[in-house]
Amino acid sequence: MGMVTEAEYRRISPADFFYRNRDIAGFSNPTRAVYSAIREFVENSLDACEAIQTPPEIYIRVTAKRPGPGTIPYSLLVYDNGCGVPSSKIPHCFGQVLFGSKYLLQQTRGTFGLGGTMAILYGQITTNTPAKILSSTGGKWVYEYKLFIHIERNEPIVLDGYPKRFGNKDGWHGTVVEICLTGDYPRAEPKVLEYLKRTAVTNPYATITLADPKGRLYRFRRVTTRVPKPPSPTKPHPHGVDVETLNRLIGLATREGCNDLLRFMTKYLHRVGKGTASRFLKVVGLPPDTDLRTLSPSDVVRLAEAMNRFDRFLPPKADCLSPLGAQLLRIGIEKELHPEFIATFNRRPSTYSGHPFIVEGAIAYGGNFPPGITLYRYANKIPLVYDEASDVSWKVVRELINWGRYRVRQDAPVAVITHICSTKIPY
Repeated sequence: MGMVTEAEYRRISPADFFYRNRDIAGFSNPTRAVYSAIREFVENSLDACEAIQTPPEIYIRVTAKRPGPGTIPYSLLVYDNGCGVPSSKIPHCFGQVLFGSKYLLQQTRGTFGLGGTMAILYGQITTNTPAKILSSTGGKWVYEYKLFIHIERNEPIVLDGYPKRFGNKDGWHGTVVEICLTGDYPRAEPKVLEYLKRTAVTNPYATITLADPKGRLYRFRRVTTRVPKPPSPTKPHPHGVDVETLNRLIGLATREGCNDLLRFMTKYLHRVGKGTASRFLKVVGLPPDTDLRTLSPSDVVRLAEAMNRFDRFLPPKADCLSPLGAQLLRIGIEKELHPEFIATFNRRPSTYSGHPFIVEGAIAYGGNFPPGITLYRYANKIPLVYDEASDVSWKVVRELINWGRYRVRQDAPVAVITHICSTKIPY
């Protein structure tokens, strides 16, 4: 009978988890890794520019480090004129997984501080090359860092001699990120170009330039300087609160000296007034002056469940969202797709599980569309290039709509554009 040994248990860091499961973030193979790295840095750049209401100027350069077919190392550089990153935050923003500015409840692109760092992590594990970051918020200095990610500790390792700083006489603001990664650009190129073209549709106020490994220049020029109003951070709505969220809010409130249950509901939850909170607590059977520190785990569960059932809460406001609007959507479609006919629509804000969302869409005919119905899908202004058949809009367009009823042939050059923006997108 063999000896039974005790299992070894150890904690792994978020960086280590995504190192082992990089396919979760879109880095499943060399082809998709190139596409995902470009996409994540571009989306971070667009968010950074919109945060300060400046028309984005984004430059992407992909350079082969050595000749050869198939999978080889590439240098990827992405420049933007966005808000920049404070020097003290640069190591953590780029060298720590799940660290960033995307944890407030508001509409954002990207994957919550994961994607850009995952591109750096992927480059590190495939080429053992540090990431290079230059950034300025428009102040006196431009700061340069070179860093690795300590995967086991999920911490940045800043190389000796860094940060460096340079004078910023012109008041430049923005970020430049350069990484080296192993990939297969020729295979990724069709998806990259399609992604950039579709990004230009929903961002007609941006100029995006790509210099590819062969020296070819692709430029998607802006046709307007009107930038959508950025989303405002908001508090969690009671209909979207679960037990964990409620526990965190209670912990935050008690640390800030708010121990009264009624005051907690009006201060830390979205669109809850004193009258509504009083009626809710009467239904739940808890006194308004209940001390938060005396709530038992079962009380918190009861509160969370009751919040999701109570139908007297006001719906969430939509100022935490940044829709395109019918005019910008039309401008973007005309710029990139040149159709003969366009019709756009913008639905009123709705809510799902306490999260506001807005659906925008368009239908276009003629122009640069191939024969047949082409679907362009967007979520929070992000083009969804992969996994089209798993989207509900694909099923509607391909299976549920009887195009013959509208005298539209199956080979007609028609495009359907859908865009949903929300604080929570169920990808």
